[in-house]
Amino acid sequence: MHEIVEQLQEGKTMLYPTDTILGIGCSAKNEDAIQKIFDIKNRPSSKSLIILVDSPKMLQDIVEVPELAWDLMEYNEKPLTIIYDNPKGLPKSLVAEDNTIAIRLTDDLLCKKIIGRLKGPIVSTSANLSGEPSPHILKDVSSKIKEGVDIVLEECEGFVPQSTASTIIKLGLDNEVKVIRE
Repeated sequence: MHEIVEQLQEGKTMLYPTDTILGIGCSAKNEDAIQKIFDIKNRPSSKSLIILVDSPKMLQDIVEVPELAWDLMEYNEKPLTIIYDNPKGLPKSLVAEDNTIAIRLTDDLLCKKIIGRLKGPIVSTSANLSGEPSPHILKDVSSKIKEGVDIVLEECEGFVPQSTASTIIKLGLDNEVKVIRE
């Protein structure tokens, strides 16, 4: 684990299992690594990425969390990604044009361990080329993705997703909830 975290601090990218599906990630503080993920996926930079945090404190260090968000996270039956306004302390490439960021407070033990030791959030995006279906098991991940990332975590072998991709919602300033992806 120490070696993985060290490599992420150096700007490396990884293929790893998340609380939903296989993902591509890096330190959410490293601009070069973030750009590399866009390049690996052939993803337009106008399509923003999700970040994972390991604790309510880390979430609150990045965004102001409305009370409704805590309720939604507590009662949602599957992993929930929430789009928040006005993030702070993140590279511009992670922040959408409307000054928002999509964040998931993860329950996954491996992700929490990586984030905790990294002492910062990680990027999480599906392990597919832009526009293609998300792979659920390692053998379905494109060779371009596997060859493009710097690290393939051994935990990817035999990974069986616990769910599909997370639900994504956007919270408006007036507590309006807009479902982006179910």
